[in-house]
Amino acid sequence: MNTHTIVTDMHQNILKIREDTGGQNRAVSDASTLKHHRINIDRCLDSKQVSDLDYRGFQWLIVSSMLGESPPPPPRACFGRGELIERIVRLAENLTPIALIGTGGIGKTSTALTVLHDNRIKRRFGDNRRFIRCDQFPASRAHFLHRLSKVIGAGIENPEDLTPLRSFLSSKEILIVLDNAESILDLQGTSAQGIYAVVEELGQFNNICLCITSRTSTVPPDCKTLDVPTLSMEAARDTFCRIYEYDRFSNPVNKILEQLDFHPLSITPLATVAQRNKWDVHRLNREWERRRTGLLHTPHSKSLAATIELSLASPVFKQLGPDARGLLGVVAFFPQGVYENNINWLLPTIPDIANIFDTFCVLSLTYRNNGFVTMLAPLQDHLQPEDPKSSKLLSMAKESYFTRLSVDIYPDRPGFEEARWIVSEDMNVEHLLNVFTTIDANSDDVWDACANFVGHLHWHKPRLIVLGPKIEGLPDDHRSKPECLFELSQMLDCVGNCVERKQLLTCALKLYRERGDNHKVAKTLVYLADAYRRLGFYKEGVELAGEALRIYERVDDTLGQARCLNNLAWLLYSDKQLNAAEAAACRAIDLLPENGEQFLACKCRRALSQIYRRKGNSEKATSHLEAALKIASSFNWHDRSFFIRYDLAELSFDEGAFDDAHASIERAKSHTTGRPYLLGLAMCLQGRFWRRQRRFGEARSETLCAAEVFEKLGAVRDLETCKDLLRKIDSEQNE
Repeated sequence: MNTHTIVTDMHQNILKIREDTGGQNRAVSDASTLKHHRINIDRCLDSKQVSDLDYRGFQWLIVSSMLGESPPPPPRACFGRGELIERIVRLAENLTPIALIGTGGIGKTSTALTVLHDNRIKRRFGDNRRFIRCDQFPASRAHFLHRLSKVIGAGIENPEDLTPLRSFLSSKEILIVLDNAESILDLQGTSAQGIYAVVEELGQFNNICLCITSRTSTVPPDCKTLDVPTLSMEAARDTFCRIYEYDRFSNPVNKILEQLDFHPLSITPLATVAQRNKWDVHRLNREWERRRTGLLHTPHSKSLAATIELSLASPVFKQLGPDARGLLGVVAFFPQGVYENNINWLLPTIPDIANIFDTFCVLSLTYRNNGFVTMLAPLQDHLQPEDPKSSKLLSMAKESYFTRLSVDIYPDRPGFEEARWIVSEDMNVEHLLNVFTTIDANSDDVWDACANFVGHLHWHKPRLIVLGPKIEGLPDDHRSKPECLFELSQMLDCVGNCVERKQLLTCALKLYRERGDNHKVAKTLVYLADAYRRLGFYKEGVELAGEALRIYERVDDTLGQARCLNNLAWLLYSDKQLNAAEAAACRAIDLLPENGEQFLACKCRRALSQIYRRKGNSEKATSHLEAALKIASSFNWHDRSFFIRYDLAELSFDEGAFDDAHASIERAKSHTTGRPYLLGLAMCLQGRFWRRQRRFGEARSETLCAAEVFEKLGAVRDLETCKDLLRKIDSEQNE
């Protein structure tokens, strides 16, 4: 056979292959044809029938016939991934192995394909850009090697390992994307170890850039791991608008995108459903409120559910045991997820729970956020229990929370500091109670827990809650209503809402009177008297405090008497009856034990300091404040420390010591952690100080900030104080 015949034969074969495959450069499927060409080349070379130039031509023809598979086309749009793509391109140019990790539908494949078709990548790797979908063949080493050989165009039919492919792999720079690699790298799979070793070796070639996309972080250690995040709001809008045109600043749609956590796979089907049904924005919003992620199950695509269930079908997940799905349901139920520091007491019967939660994160079903294990909103909607009452593990978590809430807390008693766990988990507990007060409204345990929860918040994180209207809406004969009302009133006091506090206490007092509970009647009278004081009704407050004192004296409750006398002292002080106020405060201190009840002692000391300040005895006022501060500091009571620092600032200002006054108010601000109302009080006081020094710009700025805080909290009286101060500032500034 002469050279011309060989060349013609090879050309015809190449043309036939390309014709059969639509003109694409795909690998030669007929191994015998390739073998025939190689035999002919060797024969011609041995018989000196071809020149070196002809031989290089033969080599080119063989390589041309084995160009392998071209990658799929890039996505039409890949919004919001510019920085990530740029980083991947730079790594690929340096031939650094890369792993793109993220939950299903987050956009790993779209990102990888965009990189494959990037102009810089094309210039660097040319046609040697390969893409392998690892979920499209059985997870075995043999199938992976066969697929690898075919995609790269090596022409080795069934390699047993990388040995016969090494010379080919080493001959050029190649970018290989292993997409959905979790399907072959799952270490619990039967062939996973063998495949993992092959993939790890691929990443060690110094001329190959390996790019892995995976839901799990089980990737070779040499890979530079990049977490693929959710989209930005802007990118989410772009993704949605590509399918469904709407006003980009439509609040209902933007709110839905936020509730989807800007998850690409959730945004696309939602836009598709809205577009197909020709819904306007208002109809889309109504359907979303009614069906939530049920909208994402379109007739032609159930991709959200499918991608979640695919993760749950993995061998790694199945190895976690029968409780794994239920645990995911618990994580999905709570808006914050599950706080890792508390999982052992929250779910005490689950062995090795920390390892299970680690595996959830490895599988990208969950992620860690500020100490919590949580998940994206679309996954939450899919995985949370349809019937919370029937979930065994959720019921366990509920009982654990309720047990923790049942502890009676008071600042100077054991267990107070331990109860600070509520600061981190308040949203979870509130959601739990909001659900169960709806679906299990007749349970006394649920409403007892509700009262306890509000009490915990009152001491550790006072704020407005969604449970308020439910509590007020309880029937008057409900066993838990007066206690819930009382605790809610205490919390409203801490956010400055005195009007509603008075209304709740009035209702609670009526219910306690009807039930003949003298201790609760007296206790409620004491706090109702204080509510009247805060609203400026001193005479009415003194009458209520007097009634409470008589009850406490009748039942011989000395501690109750001391609490009542402390509030009475504040009422008399506010009514400018200073001698009577002093007598009440001193009598309260005398009733207290020498050791114990330090919280009440601290409050009494502060009351005396205010009385002596108004009497003009700054020395005694300072002495009592310093004694109170010593107590508060030893117990780390931030709210008490705030008020004492606040009073010290006023004392310094009275004496014209402006620098000391400003220093005290700054120290007071350091104790406002998590308490906007206290910060508002501090800013309002700062505004008063700046006004007296005729620094009107600073005075106005501080007072406006305080007013915004009080308006949000419904602190009407404090808001009016700020408005009055602003009027004075404006008037004096214009003089």
